[in-house]
Amino acid sequence: MTKEQAINDDIETNVSIEQETPTSPLDNAPDEIKLAVDLIYLLESNEVKKDIAVKALEIVLNDFKNK
Repeated sequence: MTKEQAINDDIETNVSIEQETPTSPLDNAPDEIKLAVDLIYLLESNEVKKDIAVKALEIVLNDFKNK
């Protein structure tokens, strides 16, 4: 195998791996959706109580609106 053939084989392998990688619907989502999903995951995975989460998010929202 020549060096050129080896390089072509590597390129073909990389291309096929990239094509096989599944994409998430979030890959093309707006940044605010991605952040919201991350925040929901963070709150749920830490089992934050609903009323505490809502109060905390209201504080954050007010803080950002006042900046």
